[in-house]
Amino acid sequence: MGYDPANPMADRITDIGPPHFEQFYPQVIKENKGKWLYHEILQPGVLVHVSETGAECYTVRVGSARLISIEQIRELCDIADAHCDGCLRFTTRNNVEFMVDSKDKVQPLLDDLASRGNKFPVGGTGACVSNCVHTQGWIHCHTPATDASGVVKAVMDEIFDHFVNMDLPAKVKLALACCLNMCGAVHCSDIAILGVHRKPPMIDHDAITGLCELPLAIASCPLGAVKPAKATNAKGEEVKSVTVNNDRCMFCGNCYTMCPAMPLADPDGDGIAILVGGKVSNAKSNPTFSKMVIPFLPNTPPRWPETVEAIKNILEVYAKDANQYERIGEWAERIGWEMFFETTGIPFTMKSIDDYRLAYDTWRTTTNFKFTSHCK
Repeated sequence: MGYDPANPMADRITDIGPPHFEQFYPQVIKENKGKWLYHEILQPGVLVHVSETGAECYTVRVGSARLISIEQIRELCDIADAHCDGCLRFTTRNNVEFMVDSKDKVQPLLDDLASRGNKFPVGGTGACVSNCVHTQGWIHCHTPATDASGVVKAVMDEIFDHFVNMDLPAKVKLALACCLNMCGAVHCSDIAILGVHRKPPMIDHDAITGLCELPLAIASCPLGAVKPAKATNAKGEEVKSVTVNNDRCMFCGNCYTMCPAMPLADPDGDGIAILVGGKVSNAKSNPTFSKMVIPFLPNTPPRWPETVEAIKNILEVYAKDANQYERIGEWAERIGWEMFFETTGIPFTMKSIDDYRLAYDTWRTTTNFKFTSHCK
């Protein structure tokens, strides 16, 4: 018979596609779906959801790396088997959540997690630093300007206390994207780390005709910076190639994705930019995009001290000065971005001015400036 949308599993003859997600629900969630009345945070990393039926679901949130080993996945599954009837979930910010249906089961779960060292830190809820969502970085991606896992590890080690304690004015969401194609969430996070290229792609004229479909490489550029051209290879032969208009290039790496003979990575030109003030929430103000406040920091593995210090400085100034429930962007808007640069000690540069020609709405077009030492 034909496909029945009301009963998609009927007469299914293959195993193509994922199984239906409902079969992976904990029983208490399956029985109370759509009936939850409210939730509370009992302590950092521990929440309770209460249903109109009186049922309760306790969630224990554990920080996790984005790239983890098979051994760690098996250990997570062992914990879920022992305490949660085999159920767990991963959040969009790389946390692991264990869910139980009774308060009596919470403390044994916490004790089990604590007995495994600091491998499974409990936290990331409420007015704290969330786990940092990030991209692939040097370990996997082909266009990164910085690493992902290494930078996040260095940053989270330094601000770990803010993950396990709810000691901030409001939640602070961190994100890292290793290039401006942004597989991460740097456009809408309170503090964001962005890998940036600063030099246009190099062109290997010896390899380009054998590796690349030139029309694809040309069409891949969103700004029309790549054009067809004739070039001379190492043998002195004239070959079909491309040229790059450096003034139009925004160093996104799309051309390299289409054409491996146009590499972009550069040890001196690549680095990190810091953005702040983005959020998706509209609880106190409209959702906002992040704004760039530090245009460039060098790649200094393995601990990236300049980046770590910049993030820690912004976080500590915000924690000291912001009002309760005020996100970082809301705090900066209240005191004025001029004062943000002054209080954090970050030098203001022309790089932080949005000069995109269609971005008129983002410019400060009134005379309502907050005059500080940055506005003399």
